[in-house]
Amino acid sequence: MLSQRALLYLNEVVRRGSLRRAAAHINVDASALSRQLKALEEELGVQLCERHGGGMRATEAGRLLIQHYHAQRLSEEAVLSQLMAIQEMAQGEVRIAVGEGFIADLIAAPLGAFMSRFSGIKVEIRMAGVNEAMTLVKEMEVDLALLYAPPVDPQIHCHVETRQPLDLIVPPEHPLGRLSRAAHLSDIEPWPLALMDNPFGMRQMVNMVAHQERRYLDARLHTNSVSVLKNFVRSGIGVTFMPELTVADEIARGEITALPMAYPIMNGARAQIVSLEGRQLTVAATTCVEHLRRGMRFFSADAPRLC
Repeated sequence: MLSQRALLYLNEVVRRGSLRRAAAHINVDASALSRQLKALEEELGVQLCERHGGGMRATEAGRLLIQHYHAQRLSEEAVLSQLMAIQEMAQGEVRIAVGEGFIADLIAAPLGAFMSRFSGIKVEIRMAGVNEAMTLVKEMEVDLALLYAPPVDPQIHCHVETRQPLDLIVPPEHPLGRLSRAAHLSDIEPWPLALMDNPFGMRQMVNMVAHQERRYLDARLHTNSVSVLKNFVRSGIGVTFMPELTVADEIARGEITALPMAYPIMNGARAQIVSLEGRQLTVAATTCVEHLRRGMRFFSADAPRLC
């Protein structure tokens, strides 16, 4: 069997151009390095390196052995990487910041399927609005965040993005449901309005449109709860704004109607799975991203009405 130490010495001699420089770089005695190379040449019966004007260089046999040495190193690194991946998947952890609007989609099946398939991975879910979620990512308090309508930030890396317009949601049989066009802010003025609080992406998007249209939105209800907004509309009290998929089950049951808005900002809203720019995710977190991309309706495709 070829001596790995001798192969290392041969590689360094050819790389550094001399026995002395190679010995100094790997911190061994030059005479010991020379003896190892001579023993390898005698074992194989071929000359492995030779002198030339610029120093030592490999013979054809030497180049073949150096290629073999590098191939072995790469193979060993690949095996070690796979072993580390197996260990991470056996006892890893994934921390995710999630807006409430994603929860029903996340819990419905994808999270359970992920935890069942990778039983050694612990999952931590933290509820957060878009601003708080981005801060948690930047401070490395979480590995991933599911964001709706986040601002552009160079510190945030987006892994998955889909288009999920911010719609007007109204009770069934509501007069606004008879509009033959996309709704404007002026259309909703006669009706009681509920809005999410300012730290949330939905509210920030509504604020941008209201500012652009020079409209004051006199909301009757402010909340930090998606559930409260749903019940506000479902009970017939008034209207609010929400992505179609957040109320998909209620729409299917005929409890809520979603109407498109007339503003490009709202129709261009995006849902994203993000992490910190430049941070290398664990194998567990990377696997989780792919699992959520395939399993969550929010991230497997654009909003249903766009498809």
